[in-house]
Amino acid sequence: MTSDFGIPAVYAVLVWWFATGIILFLDGLPTRTFRFSMAVATLLLAVTVNMLHASAADASVGGAYTAFTCAILAWGWLEMSFLMGYITGPRRHACQHPCSGWRHFFHAASAVIYNEIATLVGALGILVLTWGAVNRVAFGTYAVLWAMRISAKLNLFFGVANLGEKFLPAHLQYLRSFFRRRAMNFLFPFSITLSTCVLVMLVRRFQASVDAFHLTAYALLSSLLGLAVLEHWFMVLPLPSEKMWKWAMRAPTSGNRGDMRKPA
Repeated sequence: MTSDFGIPAVYAVLVWWFATGIILFLDGLPTRTFRFSMAVATLLLAVTVNMLHASAADASVGGAYTAFTCAILAWGWLEMSFLMGYITGPRRHACQHPCSGWRHFFHAASAVIYNEIATLVGALGILVLTWGAVNRVAFGTYAVLWAMRISAKLNLFFGVANLGEKFLPAHLQYLRSFFRRRAMNFLFPFSITLSTCVLVMLVRRFQASVDAFHLTAYALLSSLLGLAVLEHWFMVLPLPSEKMWKWAMRAPTSGNRGDMRKPA
């Protein structure tokens, strides 16, 4: 049972770590390279969609890995489109003090709404491609990423200790005006508790699985959710999470990120 979980877990960690690093590296390059990077990523997305559709009918271990990887690649395209400034929102400037309350929340939402709509379209696309199929690992993977990203954004808005400023490129520094630095917020305990409960449920599904496909599928999904829970803890604990991607954030032209210590 341990070996059944170990290999998919290691794979999930490596894919998550490497894919995140590649995006951070590309986003740290000069902005003149963004168009080429997005063009290549879009071609890769087209291939990914075809592979995802094909894997939906493949209830094998290989099919589970393929579906998981395709969902990560599709998610990576969305992250690149956001971090490179192509799909963000109509608001592209910071909020000025003393903007607060619901007005401030709607300003924050308008800064990212186009990307959220694109994310919803992606979810619906994967749902359609895998509807009634035996392999729905791709949709499960995408759902985990989507739910935990929404949770992370809300927690950043309400306030956490570590804002992850170093991950934010210079052209998106205005988003920092929608972040709040505080030790804890009312949402964080609920986010951690609910996500941990779902994680336990996935692990139990893994333990109850009797075939290789479901063992692999639930191992991949629970590992990914475990990483997302860990990322949430990074927001409140004094841990320099950016060091995990130091190799990706040391591009010669990484000045594109600017000095994140300066106020937006």
